[in-house]
Amino acid sequence: MRAAVVPEAGADFELVDRPIPDPDPTEVRIAVDACGICHSDVFVKEGTFPGVSYPRTPGHEVVGRIDAVGADVTAWSEGDRVGAGWHGGHCFTCEPCRRGDFLLCENAEITGLTFDGGYAEYATVPSEALAAVPDDLDAVDAAPLLCAGVTTYNALRNSDARPGDVVAVVGVGGLGHLGVQYAHAAGFETVAVSRSPGKRDLALDLGADHFVDASETDPAEALQALGGARVVLSTAPSADAAESVVGGLGADGEVVVVGIPGKPVPVDAQHLVGTRGAVSGWGSGHARDSQDTLEFSDLRDITPVVETFPLDEVDAAYDRMVENETRFRAVLDLT
Repeated sequence: MRAAVVPEAGADFELVDRPIPDPDPTEVRIAVDACGICHSDVFVKEGTFPGVSYPRTPGHEVVGRIDAVGADVTAWSEGDRVGAGWHGGHCFTCEPCRRGDFLLCENAEITGLTFDGGYAEYATVPSEALAAVPDDLDAVDAAPLLCAGVTTYNALRNSDARPGDVVAVVGVGGLGHLGVQYAHAAGFETVAVSRSPGKRDLALDLGADHFVDASETDPAEALQALGGARVVLSTAPSADAAESVVGGLGADGEVVVVGIPGKPVPVDAQHLVGTRGAVSGWGSGHARDSQDTLEFSDLRDITPVVETFPLDEVDAAYDRMVENETRFRAVLDLT
């Protein structure tokens, strides 16, 4: 098979031929149709995540069909259409796992980071890390939903917002353009907040009821004019952007950070005390969360905006992602 490999931290990708791997007893082998390129792949490319061993094939937005099943796997069969996201498996025995909180497993595996991922024609994945992919959902569209999709969908559905509440999405990019769609489909009064006025029409087309140009308008004041936000989903990796919306929270409101800034976020504690507000963070989700995301996306025709690349253009695809030039998710198409 062909695979894109990072030979060592900071090195360029190498396209190599290597034997097709056999799954361990608790794994399946996926014939990969598509794999998204995510900013978290920088952890592997640049060696900034502890414990990465090399050479390593990145990729944690993997979609394809099972073509081999480990001897101990009973829940999946050859031919099943599946995906694998960031959460690459759990130990079942640590305290979080015993409580069913698999995302916080103390010994969790990470697809494309602790084991080889989907920048390849085949990948072996622990069976508990698999999500079923609806037949009507294109592989290229499904891939980003296993990271950007599950992160935004899961954060919103685990919030206290209810249909009709004001929910703002900060940033209309790789995460935010999906967050706007999920917020609209969930019945929230959806507000898109962006410093790029050129994204107004796109945000409204995606389902936003309001657009706030944060380059010209104080977003906190704009949210207060709408009655105050119950939830603000902060998808832009900017401390300033997250800070700017805290004052827009209404009673019992919450800023949920999913786009990780490179520096701490200052918080107006007085406003939080006065509104019983909060600032929190949310990770992605485990395999069942990913499957829920895929099924809801299929039900409501929610798809990402993507650019596709063949495997032999992995360098160009990765560079566009890192330079924030992709609109909005880069996906390797291996079909």
